[in-house]
Amino acid sequence: MLKALLIVLGFLCVGLAALGVVVPGLPTTPFLLLAAACFARSSERFYGWLLGNPVFGPMIRDWRETRSLSRRSKAIALASIIVVGGTSVVFVIEHNVLKAVVAALLLCPIFIVSRVPTTENVAAAEIEHGG
Repeated sequence: MLKALLIVLGFLCVGLAALGVVVPGLPTTPFLLLAAACFARSSERFYGWLLGNPVFGPMIRDWRETRSLSRRSKAIALASIIVVGGTSVVFVIEHNVLKAVVAALLLCPIFIVSRVPTTENVAAAEIEHGG
């Protein structure tokens, strides 16, 4: 029963992560990490599928190995937050106060993603320090 629940939760997290790719403010990586944890405890097959996924697999492996995101993943995340969030602020939201609130809220995920180390920089630092 627990195994089935973990599998369902894993797929729910994968779905939320996929949604997070296009919805600003909805994180992708935490949902992927949770999905990976669920699958690791419930299904080798689904865990392998997730790690082998060309979109999500590298993100999970980078995070697991170096606690970082690739430059490309960071750029995509930041661009989607700015483009989709900016579009909402400029074209969808009518009230100026609400526009300001949403714009301010968009700064949170931008700040968080910006602060995560970049995989390429982590790898270069490891080479430089001999580790």
